Amino acid sequence: MQSDSLLHVANFSTLFVCMVLKFPQIFVLMRAKSTSGVSLNSLLLELIGFIVFVTYQMYYDYPPPTYLEYPILIAQDVILLLLILHYNGSLRQSLIYALVFVGGWKLLTVEKWIIDLAMSLCTFISAASKFAQLQCLWRSKDGGQVSALSWAMATYTCMARIYTTTVTTGDTQVLVRFIVMTLLNMWVLLTVLYYQKHSGRSKKED
Repeated sequence: MQSDSLLHVANFSTLFVCMVLKFPQIFVLMRAKSTSGVSLNSLLLELIGFIVFVTYQMYYDYPPPTYLEYPILIAQDVILLLLILHYNGSLRQSLIYALVFVGGWKLLTVEKWIIDLAMSLCTFISAASKFAQLQCLWRSKDGGQVSALSWAMATYTCMARIYTTTVTTGDTQVLVRFIVMTLLNMWVLLTVLYYQKHSGRSKKED
């Protein structure tokens, strides 16, 4: 009974957090009207990873509470993508991205081996998105437009999903993905906090 209660808390807290996870980042971009330190490549790779992951879970009829947050995250990432393209002056490219993502999503379920292969690569794709964000931060040395709160919430949701996956499906591929994502999200979070602190100190000195 206690285990069931903990599972419900983990599932619903993850869903709740994911409903607002990208909002801090969206608000930061809208306020700054700048994408400095925010990686477009990271966002695109994250979107690919989310689409593959939720499609895999639905294809194998996994319990909806274990992946219900992903359609919400995808919708928020789409808003972020449009904002980044808008502030970069390349909003027209959004149609191309839409066609590629929809076409790729349809392709995933054509054959069983395609979705299985995509899922086996999903962890690498999602990890690459985090490294792309880290690279962007290292290059710009500016975390001002990156929301530390969004990355903190992402870290929590992945930690919660390690537990829910362990006690429900026990899928090794999914479990490994969440462990890797937890560590990388934490790395990005610490990097953002470091550059924000460093930037704040530099402004005080000026």
